[in-house]
Amino acid sequence: MSAELSLPHHRLPAARVSELIRGEGGPDTLALLLGAERSRRLLLLRLLGDTTDLGPAWDLLSRAQRRAPQVVEDILMYPQTGMWLASALRQLRATAPVDEPPLPAVVGRAGALAAAAGLRAGLDFAMDVPVRHGWVPLPTLGCAVLPVSAPWATATLRAEGANAVFEVPGATVAVPSPFDVPGPHWHPVRRLSVGPEGRRLTVILEDTDPYRTYPVPAEPHPLSEEAAALWQRLLEQAWAVLLDEQPVTADAIRRSWLSLTPTAARERFRPRSVTSGDAFGGIEASEPDDGTQFAATLIHEFQHTKLGGLLHLAPLLNGESGASPEELWYAPWRDDPRPLGGLLQGIYAFVGVTAFWRGHRATAPEHDTLAHFEFALWRIHVSSAMEQIHRHPRLTPLGRALLDTLRGQAAQWLFEPVPDKCLALARLCATDRVARWRAHHRRPSVSAVDATVRAWLAGAVTPPPSLAAESEIVPDPSARWLDSLAVLVRYRLADMDDERTSLGTAEKAAAKVAGALTADALLAAGDATGARHAYVSQLASESCPAGAWAGLGRALAMAGTDPAAARLLCHHPERARAVHQALLRSTGTAPDPVRLAAWLSSAEG
Repeated sequence: MSAELSLPHHRLPAARVSELIRGEGGPDTLALLLGAERSRRLLLLRLLGDTTDLGPAWDLLSRAQRRAPQVVEDILMYPQTGMWLASALRQLRATAPVDEPPLPAVVGRAGALAAAAGLRAGLDFAMDVPVRHGWVPLPTLGCAVLPVSAPWATATLRAEGANAVFEVPGATVAVPSPFDVPGPHWHPVRRLSVGPEGRRLTVILEDTDPYRTYPVPAEPHPLSEEAAALWQRLLEQAWAVLLDEQPVTADAIRRSWLSLTPTAARERFRPRSVTSGDAFGGIEASEPDDGTQFAATLIHEFQHTKLGGLLHLAPLLNGESGASPEELWYAPWRDDPRPLGGLLQGIYAFVGVTAFWRGHRATAPEHDTLAHFEFALWRIHVSSAMEQIHRHPRLTPLGRALLDTLRGQAAQWLFEPVPDKCLALARLCATDRVARWRAHHRRPSVSAVDATVRAWLAGAVTPPPSLAAESEIVPDPSARWLDSLAVLVRYRLADMDDERTSLGTAEKAAAKVAGALTADALLAAGDATGARHAYVSQLASESCPAGAWAGLGRALAMAGTDPAAARLLCHHPERARAVHQALLRSTGTAPDPVRLAAWLSSAEG
C-alpha cells in the first residue's frame, strides 16, 4: 500500500489511514473525512443545479454565503442535506423507489435550504418552498404547519427585517422570532447538549425533516416535551460512559455527529439504529434500554460513519472480477444473507462494538456479567465473519490491509480471559446462531434430498454421499429473530439471581422474546434434557420451525448424548430439515428427529 491515498483534492496521510484500518479515528482524521464530504456535497449540489433549474434558490444561497458563510456551511453539511441530494439525483436518474415524492417537490427542497439560509443570515427575500402534506421543513431551523389539503403544494416564504411569513392561498403563517421558540404552527428543531464545558456534545434531535430516516423519507413526527426530555437523559448517560471509557473517540464523535433521529422503543435487548453514507453525521436510533446500550449504539453507528467517509475516497472492493454479484455470506448480526460489501460494513461496525464492551467490562460493577458476555459473544462473531472473506479476491490493497488488521486485533481478543460462565454462554449463542442461519438459508440439492429419502425408506445403512455436498445459499424471507437465544441469555444475566428453571418459568421467559421457543428458554437456562424434549415435541408439530433443528443440536451437545446427531445438527441442520420435510410430504409421518440426524451424520463417515 502506498504511503498515502492520493485524490484529486483530498489526501489521507498514512497515519490517518492506519487509524481507520485499525477501526479507530480521532478528531483530526474525522476533520479530513468531513472536508472530503463537504466537497462531495458541493459536487452533488452543482450536479443537481446543472440538471435542473435552481436559479432563485441558487441566488439566495449565494447571497447568504456572502453574508454568513458559516450558516451555509451548517446547512450544506447537515446530514439531511446529503440524503436529499442523493435522493434527488437518484430520482432524476430514475433509480429511486417508486414511492418517492413527486420530482418537483424533491427538487423544490433547494428552495427550503435557501430559505433556511436566508432566514439565518438575516436577509430579505421571497422564496417558493415545497409543502409536504401540510408540512414545510426548513433544514436546521424547524417545520411549519400550513392549512393545505393537497398532499403536495407550494408556499411562498417572505422575509423582511425580523418578520418571516409563509403564504398559501387564503392563509398566512408567521415564523416566530427567534426561530427556536415554539408556536401554534411552528415546531423548532430541538438541540440536545450534554457533557462538561470543553467536552460538550450538541446534536439536533431531528423529528420533522422528511430526510431524517434512511433510506426512505418519512412524514414529520414532532416529539412531546416528555419524550425529548427522556432522550436528553439517555444521551447524558451515554455521553458520560463514552467520556469516561473512550475519550478520544468521544471527541471525534463530538466534532462529527450532527443529528439524531429518534424512533420508538423496540423489544428489550434489540435496539435498531441506522446510518447512511449519504447522510454523514446523522444517526437514526430507537429509544435504548439504558445509557450503556445507547453508548454502544453510538459507537456502532460512528464506525459506519467513518467507513462511509473512507469509502467516498477509496474503495475496499474491486469490480466483480468473475465473482457473482449475488454472492452472499453469513453475517452474525443479521437474519438475512449479506453481500460482500454489506458484510464488510458490519465487520467494521461490530469490531467497534466489541472494543466498546471490552473496555466497558473493566468499569462495570463486579456483579455485572452482561458486559463480559457481550465482549465474549461479539469477538466470536466478528472473528467468524472475517474468517469467511479475509482472502477474497475482490479486496483492494486497502481492503486487505483493513481486514487483516482487524482480523489480527480480533485474534488477540480471543485470548483475553472471560469468566467461565460468560464464555460458555457466548460460545453457545454464537454456534446456535450460525446453525439457525444455516437451517434457514442453506438448501441441499433436490436430487440429493430425494435420493436420501429413498435410502431412508429402503432401510439403507447410510445415506447417499451426495447429501454431504455443500449446500447453496437460498435466502429465506421467513428468517427472523435468529438472536433469540442470545436475548434470552441477556435476560438471565441482567435480571435473574435464581438459576433454577422449570417449564413454567421457561414459557414465561420465551413469551418476552419475539421468535423464542420454550425450548430456547430451557436451553438458555442450561436445562439440556428439558430443551431436548421440547425441541423434539416442536419438530413433531405442523409448524416445525427451522431454528428448532439448531436448538436440538445444541441441547444434545450440552447433554453429551447422541453425539452423531448432535454433530450433524450443530453443523448442518439444513440437511435434517430438508430430508425431514421431504419424508413428511412423502409419507405423512414425521420421523424421529434425533434418529434421523444420527443416520444422516454417517454420510460423512
